[in-house]
Amino acid sequence: MPRTNMRFWDPTGARYGLPTWPWTLGPSPDHMATERQLKARGLRPGGQDPTGQLGWLRGGEERFAALYPVELALPKRPMTPAKWAAVRKACAARRICPDCRRDVGYEPSRRLGACNDCTASGSYAAAA
Repeated sequence: MPRTNMRFWDPTGARYGLPTWPWTLGPSPDHMATERQLKARGLRPGGQDPTGQLGWLRGGEERFAALYPVELALPKRPMTPAKWAAVRKACAARRICPDCRRDVGYEPSRRLGACNDCTASGSYAAAA
């Protein structure tokens, strides 16, 4: 049995403002789901406010994940040609080496701060 922290047991919402359950004791994903669970099903919250939350501790800090009713979720919006164009443009901008200003066909190393050619020639300013 997984360990749970019962400090998050608040199904009435008196302590946290929303009904709250420990991570392992939440409601059925068939009725309430996190945004990631909705996304995996091809759904989105659709502008609704969360109706509950899951709580857990990480590094001594309280963390929460919002829960949305599945029956009120809407289908995800499809990608339009304009959205695809914006994604392609953003990806192309990330492929430009900051030193030689060429589109190198891949994302240059953020650790080194330059493309492989600039790194090999030693003409880059190594990130400290």
